[in-house]
Amino acid sequence: GLVTGASGNISVRAGDRVVVSPGGMMLDRMEPEDCPVLDLDGNVVDGERAPSSETPMHLAVYATSDATAIVHTHSTYGAVVATTMTELPPVHYNTLALGGVVKVAEYATYGTDELAANVREALKGGRWGPMYAALMANHGGVALGRDLEHAYENARMLEWLCSVYVQARMIGEPRVLTEDELRRVVERGLVPPGYRVTG
Repeated sequence: GLVTGASGNISVRAGDRVVVSPGGMMLDRMEPEDCPVLDLDGNVVDGERAPSSETPMHLAVYATSDATAIVHTHSTYGAVVATTMTELPPVHYNTLALGGVVKVAEYATYGTDELAANVREALKGGRWGPMYAALMANHGGVALGRDLEHAYENARMLEWLCSVYVQARMIGEPRVLTEDELRRVVERGLVPPGYRVTG
């Protein structure tokens, strides 16, 4: 439920190499050999298929974080929030598992250096710790992790939080947690250890 068709992409970094999903391919039909291997400048060093159009965004995030995996989705609720908001309000304390209030990166055409820079800006250190996720205006979401499983779980958490917010709005105005309420959750140790987002 996080992607439709060939939308969305994933990558994993190992040292100075990045494996990324190929462009235009259904993710559920992808085999390991379909994924090109790139250097940190985006040059294909192994593989026959062209890398995802969002490769510049993946590489930009790796350049300024300790993340080793990224999951980019076009999930329904994430896209709804990204189309209407500038940030995802903290309506549940699990917001802190993603580093705090999730920002919506300013809109830019997909696959461009401008979008990559906007996403990097949205991922800059959160109030309560390193940011593990951001939304992309009129587009979708991106989640980072210590490994691919962690990035995937963060993508699922981002979509769940967006769905809670959107569905709460159908009933009324959601109650947003205060900074003091979030701080008390942090003191209980919810925020997991992770990488540090810089610059």
